[in-house]
Amino acid sequence: MKTQKKGELFELVIPDNWKNVTIETILRNKWQAPKKMIHTMRMEKDIKVNGELISWTHPVHPGDTLQIHLFKKVDYDVPPTYGVLDVLYEDEHLIVVNKPAGIDTHPNHPGETDTLSNLVAYHHQARGEYCRVMHIHRLDRDTSGAVIFAKHALSKAILDRLLTERKIKRTYHALVHGTLLRKKGTITEPIGRDRHHNTRRRVSPSGQDAITHYKVLETETSTTMVEVQLDTGRTHQIRVHMSHIGHPLVGDTLYGGKPIVKRQALHAARISFPHPLTGERIECQAECVDDIGV
Repeated sequence: MKTQKKGELFELVIPDNWKNVTIETILRNKWQAPKKMIHTMRMEKDIKVNGELISWTHPVHPGDTLQIHLFKKVDYDVPPTYGVLDVLYEDEHLIVVNKPAGIDTHPNHPGETDTLSNLVAYHHQARGEYCRVMHIHRLDRDTSGAVIFAKHALSKAILDRLLTERKIKRTYHALVHGTLLRKKGTITEPIGRDRHHNTRRRVSPSGQDAITHYKVLETETSTTMVEVQLDTGRTHQIRVHMSHIGHPLVGDTLYGGKPIVKRQALHAARISFPHPLTGERIECQAECVDDIGV
């Protein structure tokens, strides 16, 4: 699919396999954009075909150029902060970055300037891009690895849907205590809040559904390296589930791990997903840059 950014416009040449489509069907069926967003784009006359405003129910043809006013200048919603940013993938619609351990994904209160989102805002500023910093998912402060940010509202809406539909695949590496008897397995225990601890979560019959798949990669004398994939994204899910089966993460003192390393030994090593607008498969690998061994 041929696309390009021209100033504030996103231009897409209608591909051969998009036959008998209209602007309406592209937004509603191809991209499944939210109804409110579609209404706003219609009212603000954000979409043209070959430089002209046409009826949204009029067919467009392969080779026509769809022009969408996507890249409107907006103020940064978090203050830009200078710092090193490890970019794994980037285009005009989204950016995937490798979060180091020890920083939050986004500010938790106004004026906070030491989060990954602040670094992303500075990166946008340095590139002359005026867009909000919109994370699609998050990682715990002391978990490292790949995080996706959208650059405009349509990209965010589609990526949010892909996350809900479990089409964004995240693979983690975790170092846990002990030797797992099974080389692979699935944990399906629901997770809820711990009434006795503000930040802890626990396995609870009244909690939210949670599904964790794990596979043993390597076993040492007293620890095991596992690869983990999630079907759900509950807070502390991997940490809670691995602790529940008797194998807490190394360094995760909140859930029974020993402080052999400075943080919980958890890293989001890979992420893959279809591009929100082109459908192209994007796959990113994030290197673990500290000494936790994952």
